[in-house]
Amino acid sequence: MRRMGTALALALIVSSASAETIERRAVPCFACHGEHGQSETENTPSLGGQQAPYVLIQLFMFREKLRSFDPMNEIAKPLSDADLRTFSDFIATLPKPQPPPDAGEAARMQRAQVLVAQHHCNSCHKPDFSGGENVPRIANQREDYLAKTLAEYKDNTRHGYDGTMADVMQPIPPDQIADLAYYIARVR
Repeated sequence: MRRMGTALALALIVSSASAETIERRAVPCFACHGEHGQSETENTPSLGGQQAPYVLIQLFMFREKLRSFDPMNEIAKPLSDADLRTFSDFIATLPKPQPPPDAGEAARMQRAQVLVAQHHCNSCHKPDFSGGENVPRIANQREDYLAKTLAEYKDNTRHGYDGTMADVMQPIPPDQIADLAYYIARVR
């Protein structure tokens, strides 16, 4: 009888965990990525506005340690394929980040627009930087996160699911990376 009671209690715990809503399961995500996926944490991306296929790929890469960041590797480790899809679909419903109130310094914005055209950033990421499918939305992303990520692609410490970004970033010097991050964070 006691074993049956213990088994029943365990079954109730497991069933209540699996019945938990995605909104509730995502609460820990917002501790770092901000309320509604709008990050206020240095070097941490906003999740809002990302496409489900892109998020799915990133979560898979974290789970499989193809992308290395200890907190995310640990969080993604126990997630099933169905969990990855559920989280990526949910994240895709979050509101996209808004540009900062200042329109940016005109000279820096112009320099960056030239770089965007020269390196075809607006080809894969689209002219409005909204991305699509497996290409991330980068419009109005945190400037510090953009600069960090672009520099990591350049020095090959961040790996994507293909080598495109590493190739694109190789000829771009650090001052131009700063201008690109500045511009993309403020694009309207």
